[in-house]
Amino acid sequence: MPSGKEIRNKIKSVENTRKITKAMEMVAASKMRKAQERMRASRPYGEKIRRVAANLSHALTEYKHAFLHQRTPVKKVGLIVVTSDKGLCGGLNSNVLRMVLGRMKEWEDQGAGLQATCIGNKGLGFMQRAGAEIVSHVTALGDTPHLEKLIGPIKVQLDAFMAGEIDALYIASTRFINTMKQEPVIEQLLPLSGDSVGSASTNWDYVYEPDPKSVIDDLLIRYVEAMIYQAVAENMASEQSARMVAMKSASDNAKNVIGELKLVYNKARQAAITKELSEICSGAAAV
Repeated sequence: MPSGKEIRNKIKSVENTRKITKAMEMVAASKMRKAQERMRASRPYGEKIRRVAANLSHALTEYKHAFLHQRTPVKKVGLIVVTSDKGLCGGLNSNVLRMVLGRMKEWEDQGAGLQATCIGNKGLGFMQRAGAEIVSHVTALGDTPHLEKLIGPIKVQLDAFMAGEIDALYIASTRFINTMKQEPVIEQLLPLSGDSVGSASTNWDYVYEPDPKSVIDDLLIRYVEAMIYQAVAENMASEQSARMVAMKSASDNAKNVIGELKLVYNKARQAAITKELSEICSGAAAV
């Protein structure tokens, strides 16, 4: 059995760790509320522009943007991986990266190449270890997503699609369901299809002013940017929720460990006192 001093030192160490995890839990809870507000505020715009894109994908207009053309066979795929910059958020990043790894193996089996854009430090490190071709990345986004920081890395993939260097563009991220549940997803951004944006309610078209080309070109670029911004906002809300839950679990576990260590310490102290009393009694009996 370890000595009383060793047990006291270990109790103190666990108590210090619990103070840190408790503080991180409170900080994550505060950031989580703000992240959820931003995420929910951007959802109506994302849903509306997705509906407009669905109508455009089924529209009967004479002008067809390059984003609307289906390409077969798919020889090369672009992938945008959205993760967090920091850890200590449970299985948030590992879940989405595990799904990415599985999809990468499927594309490799189909003979399709891959080029990746990484948003977040964890995804960047993973894709580098996986040996993927990384064409752009952005890290250190902070607690608030800024579209101006995302446009540059995204444009690399959009230009590659327009030039025919890639035949499809996907995004992997974590969708916020509620505080206790976050779901990893991989969605197809380009080319636009009924599977990726949903089906139009009716076969109808818009009236374009001044002309279909200028309107559709700008609108589809805004659609892709809005989808990626929404994915980053949802990932940030998921990150703070997962971190709060993970730190609460760590604090509760530390409390249980402290209780067990105190019980061991009391037993060791009682054993030492009993031993001393026995030695005193034995010495008195010998005299």
